[in-house]
Amino acid sequence: MSGDRQPVGDAGLVARCRVVLEAAWDAGRGYCFPHAAVYPNQWLWDSAFHAVAWAAVGDTRGAIELGGIFAAQLEDGFVPHMRYAGDEMYRGPLAGSSSYTQPPLYAHAARSLESRGVAVDPAVVAAAGRGLDYLWEHRRGDDGLVFIVHPWEAGSDDSPRWDSWVGTSAWSREEWTAFDLRLVPATSWSDAGAAVWSHDFVVAPAGFNALVAHALAEHAAMTGDTRHAVRSRELATAIDRLLWGPATNLWIDRPIVGGGPSCAVPTLDGVLPALVTADPEKAARALDQLWDESRFSAPFGPTFVWRRHPAYRSDGYWRGAVWPQLAYLTWLAAHRWGRMD
Repeated sequence: MSGDRQPVGDAGLVARCRVVLEAAWDAGRGYCFPHAAVYPNQWLWDSAFHAVAWAAVGDTRGAIELGGIFAAQLEDGFVPHMRYAGDEMYRGPLAGSSSYTQPPLYAHAARSLESRGVAVDPAVVAAAGRGLDYLWEHRRGDDGLVFIVHPWEAGSDDSPRWDSWVGTSAWSREEWTAFDLRLVPATSWSDAGAAVWSHDFVVAPAGFNALVAHALAEHAAMTGDTRHAVRSRELATAIDRLLWGPATNLWIDRPIVGGGPSCAVPTLDGVLPALVTADPEKAARALDQLWDESRFSAPFGPTFVWRRHPAYRSDGYWRGAVWPQLAYLTWLAAHRWGRMD
């Protein structure tokens, strides 16, 4: 299926972006795989970002990719973070998909598609609403924050914010893989097969909560659902009240089961609540750090960790240069506050 919408931006850049998307497109499965051999599966937020990119280059395939996110949605609204392309990956008891979730970027993707004139199936918009309802009803603690039960759910899998759980400050692939897999049997599952709690790892991350609040606002803007608009404001208020860290002028994570001081490591996750906060002073203090060379500013886009923090590693996995997803989201936050300098 070829696109028929008008792309935006520099024609040469758009053409190069299209080449990347085309090279990863699997027409049979209806999504772009992150890596054909290593990561052939469909990831929730990867596909949401792909949908945004397809729309930006003037191609309607983003609507197909967005729809695929919900192919494995459970009846209660839970949206798995991965649909398997082959053999089971053992991310929980579900067959064909993982039993964990991921940041609900699908609402922003749907709104981005519509803003580019790409029609989104009403059933997909409704499925996005059910996914957000699930998070609100099943993943919100007594403090009003949304929690996750595995680092995979945050998107930023091996962030130094989880070091207190791992018991290390020096990242290694072997140690982190063992940690990730150790958390699977520590997870409790619903009767339907979704992750609901963990005996070893539960946390309310600043970034994840910001993305849930943002998704609620995006869905409300698309549908006129005032219930989601109210929820978005309520969650944004809780984020400001409970997660603001004056020592770093960033929002920090809140450990619930396990964890410790690593939750306050200054990462770009701590800027994301600028997407939803109503406090201009907090937003300015966080966003200012994108221009500070001792913090996140670097010649080729922001870093994920402060450049002068002990956890920073220029070649590190989630410890050096930022992943494109976070660069895009911080751009959205800066745009919201008119910080296009």
